[in-house]
This record gives sequence, C-alpha cells and structure tokens, in this order.
Amino acid sequence: MNQLKNLLLLIVSVGLLNSCYSFTGSSLTDEKTVQINEFPNNSALVNPTLSQQFSTDIQNRFLQRTTLKGTKSNPDILIEGEITDYTISPTTITSTTQQTSAGTIQESQNKLTITVKVRYENKLHPDLNFDKNFSDEAVFNSSLSQDQIETSQVKIATDRIINKIFNDIVANW
Repeated sequence: MNQLKNLLLLIVSVGLLNSCYSFTGSSLTDEKTVQINEFPNNSALVNPTLSQQFSTDIQNRFLQRTTLKGTKSNPDILIEGEITDYTISPTTITSTTQQTSAGTIQESQNKLTITVKVRYENKLHPDLNFDKNFSDEAVFNSSLSQDQIETSQVKIATDRIINKIFNDIVANW
C-alpha cells in the first residue's frame, strides 16, 4: 500500500512539473505567424540551385520545429536575407598520398564557405530584431566533382547555417 502511495505521488509530481515547465526551450511565446522570404544568391560565384534550396530548407525548419504558421501578410516574425558569399578555396595538402603512374601525389583539400546575411524582425518583441551574418564551411577532398560538391558539401554548410539562425531566433541563447 505504501508503494502505491509513493507511485501515485511520483506520477502527480511529474505531471505538475511538466505543466509548469516547457522542455522545448523556445523563446517564441506570443508569436503565431512567420514569413520567410526567398534568399537570393548575390555571391560572386553562383550555385544555380543554392537560393531555392536554402530558402526551402530554412522555411521547413521553422514550420516543422515550431508552432509558427506560415503567412504572406502581416507576420509576427519576418525572416529575410541574401546569400552573400559562396567560395571554394584550397586549404591544405594532406599527409595522405596516392600512387599513380606519374608517381606519388599528395592529396589536397578544398574548403567551401557560405555566408548568409539575415534580417530578423519580431513585431511583438522588437528588442530581439537583428541584422547578422551567418557563415559556415565544409572541407572536402579536392578530387570531388562540382556536382558532388553541390549535392553533399553545400548541404553540410547550409544545414549548419540554418541551425545557427534557428538557434539565434528560437532558442535566443
């Protein structure tokens, strides 16, 4: 009988704690709607699919992981910006070597860097508004083709950027 009372007390306590505290960690409390405009690619080197893919991915992140509803007019939150940098540059020569008929070749790595300028406007809490650049990179073997870079490395860098943007807006840490 004593164990039953303890179990019942535990269940009630957990229920009360759960109703008092939200485990989502979201700082979005009053906001109900969001408008995320397309992010044009204004970088010198243009990846033809980057703008559309980035815009779709960031919209999906906010609509799937928050309770916000998408809208095209009078949103509580407006997120817009542009892709300002998309560069591929050589970074290192690795210690890994490759034997070919021409001799021994040291492998090299390249770095993809993407920078996105974001303007965040919160109509309900204007003190949270910001204009900020978010950047990330992906290092890869220089033997990758342009198609392989655009399908795998771009996804790595943009996912990291979207995580940073999402955390700055939703987690507000």
